Amino acid sequence: MIEADDFVVELLLSHGLVSDEQVEQARERAAQESGGGTTVSTLEGLYILKAIEEKEVVQLLASEYGMDTYDFDSAEKKVPQEVVDLLPPDVARRYRMMPVSITGGILRMAMSDPADLESLDSIRYLLKMDVEGVVAPKRQIEQAINYYYGTDGDSVEDFINEITETTGDLTVGSTTDVTMETGGEEEDDAVPIIRLVSLLILEAFRTRASDIHLEPMEKRFRLRYRIDGVLNEIENPPKYLQNLIISRLKLMAGMDLSEHRIPQDGRIRFSAMGRELDLRVSDIPTTHGESIVMRILDKSGVMLGISELGFFPDDQDTINRIINFPDGIFLVTGPTGSGKTTSLYSFLHALNQPTRKIITAEDPVEYELSGINQVQINADINLTFANALRAMLRQAPNIIMVGEIRDQETGEIAINAALTGHLVFSTLHTNDAPSAITRLIDMGVKPFLVASSVRAIMAQRLVRRLCKYCGEPHEVTALELDMLDVSRESLGDMTFMMGKGCNECNKGYRGRIGIYEIFILDETIQHLIYAQADAGQIRRRAMEIGMRSLRQDGLRKAAAGITTIQEVIRLTVGDES
Repeated sequence: MIEADDFVVELLLSHGLVSDEQVEQARERAAQESGGGTTVSTLEGLYILKAIEEKEVVQLLASEYGMDTYDFDSAEKKVPQEVVDLLPPDVARRYRMMPVSITGGILRMAMSDPADLESLDSIRYLLKMDVEGVVAPKRQIEQAINYYYGTDGDSVEDFINEITETTGDLTVGSTTDVTMETGGEEEDDAVPIIRLVSLLILEAFRTRASDIHLEPMEKRFRLRYRIDGVLNEIENPPKYLQNLIISRLKLMAGMDLSEHRIPQDGRIRFSAMGRELDLRVSDIPTTHGESIVMRILDKSGVMLGISELGFFPDDQDTINRIINFPDGIFLVTGPTGSGKTTSLYSFLHALNQPTRKIITAEDPVEYELSGINQVQINADINLTFANALRAMLRQAPNIIMVGEIRDQETGEIAINAALTGHLVFSTLHTNDAPSAITRLIDMGVKPFLVASSVRAIMAQRLVRRLCKYCGEPHEVTALELDMLDVSRESLGDMTFMMGKGCNECNKGYRGRIGIYEIFILDETIQHLIYAQADAGQIRRRAMEIGMRSLRQDGLRKAAAGITTIQEVIRLTVGDES
């Protein structure tokens, strides 16, 4: 492959896409990166130095050989399963090619080296059909093979079956045994567990899971993935592997392997399909053993633009107004897992410019943001939100983000920061936006401070997004109308959809999107706060001045075919409309 890469480098030089100096630097970098059994080519050195993009190389090769290009990342839909099944997994890996479509009896194969006609001929002979090549980035082809065929042909279910059938004599040892196995030279008994744990994480990433739950029951070891906010049980590992799997994960997360009586927290860095993942690991002792939950943090998922969060144009205009206020507090509220962190990071990302200094205090720092100063809260050394916030104010920031207002002290310091010319973002755990005001007052923050500092509040939930491939019209039932507490007439000419489930989705849904209620405080609401009005009175006034409730926002998104009426009911059934 190095020879082919060298040919590409010569091609780049002849077309003036890179200079001799860049190629020399790439050779030096490749020599530095090579070692430990891996050889890095000069072309890969150019990629590392960002002297050229892989997509530019693909375009050049396609033009040189008169072939089409294929981009897996921007493809409108997945490769059909019937096309994937045409090429055996071992053949795809051997030739490093991936089938992408079939038209008129001709199978199109994605390949990174268009000069490799011999491999195309071999596949043509094996499949007994016409085959033509299209040029795609090598990284994308490798990721596609892993995605569609699995890593080395394995899935969690297949591997669990394999272990159950072939490793009846697998030693189920103590934590100490596993520590010895995973440190330095790994014993043969430990290898299947290491492989299984890696597969559990990789399978979760493939299925777009946000959390992995490993729960010891009396007679089984339950494994569940949270996909689009809903837990799905998958093939359970054998009960006798419970201690080995838990110990392996604790070791990876840097936890104390000898401690089984108290909760522990840790982190795992894991590389999956060319992406670096961060897993936040929580371990807690239960009646039948230690239960582990891993939250999968994928940085690409949090780097969303404001337009990608699911705001309709009117709400997006409101948000843009709020985040450009010169000072004041903007609160984002909602239960755990409702997307508050993602929203805040998106707002900070939009505001992140060289002319602004942004500091955050978080517990924990979930994602590292370039250009932003992030402070990790650590109660063990008395670095609390309140103490961090005091120190941050001495750093002369323009914008401050406090992960959560948990007590009166933090609330009052945040309010003082807002009153002294800073824009402050923070979160609270309340069911709706107006309740955030009464929550601050209940904490002990004086009403006049709340009224003069809080500029706007947004509550949010995450609803599952309707699958665009299997959505079909749905007639609203009387029960659904009753649960929404609306009449059929009030829905007007709204039409709704429901997913029936297909190969592209998870039971009719794929991905999630936010529903929101947003309001900016005006003088009348400030007077209500001075008078210590209850949340109900504040809510009614907020609705009068234009706030749209979570349910109303959900209904208009269901009517637009973005989500379903069932999702709106599931997330807002306990809320006032």
